[in-house]
Amino acid sequence: MARYTDPVCRLCRREGMKLFLKGTKCFSDKCPIEKRNFAPGQHGKDRKAKIVGYGLQLREKQKAKRIYFTQEGQFRNYFEKAARSKGVTGELLLQQLERRLDNVVYRIGLGVSRRQARQLVRHGHIQVDGRKVNIPSYQVSVGEEIAIREGSRKLAILELAKDFASHQNSPTWLEIDRDNYKGRVQSLPKREEIQQPVNEQLIVELYSK
Repeated sequence: MARYTDPVCRLCRREGMKLFLKGTKCFSDKCPIEKRNFAPGQHGKDRKAKIVGYGLQLREKQKAKRIYFTQEGQFRNYFEKAARSKGVTGELLLQQLERRLDNVVYRIGLGVSRRQARQLVRHGHIQVDGRKVNIPSYQVSVGEEIAIREGSRKLAILELAKDFASHQNSPTWLEIDRDNYKGRVQSLPKREEIQQPVNEQLIVELYSK
């Protein structure tokens, strides 16, 4: 499966805003967008035209994909499933993205970024209700407990992640026990609890054409 391997800070610069893809670096003076707040590439500084219509819808979709590190096919599948379900399509789309295991691991505070959380999942350090799950796109359900496996609790990155998470707002839909490196899904996330700079209605309009 294809995956993005270039510097992720280019993605923030392309969207013209911080997407917080690098953890602690995003809060430091080393964040590239602080010094070069323009699109990457040879003609980045010249891209000053106002984006409207389709371009605006496309940028919202790209922004959401980049925040959650999903590929186009996978993202479209999320949308199609949301469109088939009862409820507000845009909210259901974001809810699926939030319920990804790698995102929940990040939200609990086991990684300083979603990419680091995904690596923890891929390498088999995460268990769901006592069983190992190494699929980042696994959809967590209400009542499930997500935790670091017993044999992985000495990883150095966990202490760094716990310290980083202590300065962030904790999601109200998760019950978090950072001292024991675990959390539990208390409820499905509501739109007001998903604090992402994404206009999901524009994404719905894009895919509905």
